[in-house]
Amino acid sequence: MIDPCVDELCTEASTKSSTESSEVTGRAVVSSFWVALLIAAVPMVGSLGCSNGHSRDSETPAAETTPTSTAVRVAPIDPPVGAGAMSPNLTESSSGTYLTWLEPGQEKGAHAVYVSKLGSEPGGWSEPELVVEASGFFANWADLPAVTESRDGARFVHWLSKLGEETYAYGAMLARSEPGSDSWTSVGLLHDDDSPSEHGFVSYVPLDEGGIQAFWLDGRKMPGGGDMQLRTTQLLQEPQASEILDERVCECCSTDATLTPNGPMVVYRDRSSDEIRDIAVVRATADGWSEPVLIHEDGWQIHGCPVNGPSISADGDQVVVAWFTASGVKPSVRAALSTDRGAHFSEPVVIDDQAPLGRVDTAYDAQGRAVVSWMGTSTEGVEIRFRTVDDHGELGEVFRVTDTSGNRSAGVPRIVRHQDRLLFAWVEDQKPSTLRAGLVDLANR
Repeated sequence: MIDPCVDELCTEASTKSSTESSEVTGRAVVSSFWVALLIAAVPMVGSLGCSNGHSRDSETPAAETTPTSTAVRVAPIDPPVGAGAMSPNLTESSSGTYLTWLEPGQEKGAHAVYVSKLGSEPGGWSEPELVVEASGFFANWADLPAVTESRDGARFVHWLSKLGEETYAYGAMLARSEPGSDSWTSVGLLHDDDSPSEHGFVSYVPLDEGGIQAFWLDGRKMPGGGDMQLRTTQLLQEPQASEILDERVCECCSTDATLTPNGPMVVYRDRSSDEIRDIAVVRATADGWSEPVLIHEDGWQIHGCPVNGPSISADGDQVVVAWFTASGVKPSVRAALSTDRGAHFSEPVVIDDQAPLGRVDTAYDAQGRAVVSWMGTSTEGVEIRFRTVDDHGELGEVFRVTDTSGNRSAGVPRIVRHQDRLLFAWVEDQKPSTLRAGLVDLANR
């Protein structure tokens, strides 16, 4: 089953923030139809040709026929979640792999944030830690809670909480746990702004020198007709003053961040003055933050956010970025590689151009190959897939982890490397929903 509805987060935010007048507003309404198809019913896009007149991609990667996916052995290791669990997120740390998620709270309308860790010892997931339970959450399928752990073992968790009566007036709230503790203390807002506007899609990088670098989409200028910004701050005992990294970005596509030997990098969907929404990167340099640079000029022109953000991972000098685009002849999932810590990226390779839905994630396996996961389609329905990409751009086989749905309630599948295997987590889209997880060994593949 594929949900024909677009997430209202997209076109409403785009239309409100536009400095253009009714012409753009009208186009945004029309484009919401295309956005709906792209994020929820992509198989229709190719035949209807929605990208005509919306792409300036002069170097579109050569299309390929993605081979039929092969089922891979997944060792189940389901997390200790309750009924209605949603919004899973995975985080690597030196002590193990963390899972965060949301569940319905005890009181009507309340939600709870939980954390559990998969360590090296046998026995599976740790007993869930309740971080917070409260009303006033903004619980969303695409804007996920997350945990991060600093080098000294201190942990931060964020979740989304309402900041006003408007639907998308919410902020990222933080809680902190001291090293070795399983109790959580409220820190307050991640960002130095409490205006009733959108703040979310947070990503983190633990810094080698201590502390955490946090990145997020910040809508403080939008109520006055301004644009969504990309901002960053350092978390020490509490957040420091924020910095602007990009003045105009896509309003509701997730960010992602990673750490290279040169420092942190963040990827996100940019937004040009003429509504080109391609993937950009900002990285730390010896002179401060770089200017935003496009990973590739796809030329995807779309008057509304597709709610389909990029992913980035690093392994030493190697970096991979994966993303969804509907530029060119047909929608595709693409990946670009760097061998110089993100200073330069290769031309993208096509991961899947057979009507994928996107919702990508990345990791590196024990053999040093980049791994891209995404939601793809087949004649049977929607699948969670992955494939490897080596440092020469050679693609591995397409593997199927499990069947899923294309609904928003199916969420965004997550992947990390856990010891020598890949760990996947996803939503089992049923009533009530639950979460699944499994380990995949690629040693002989």
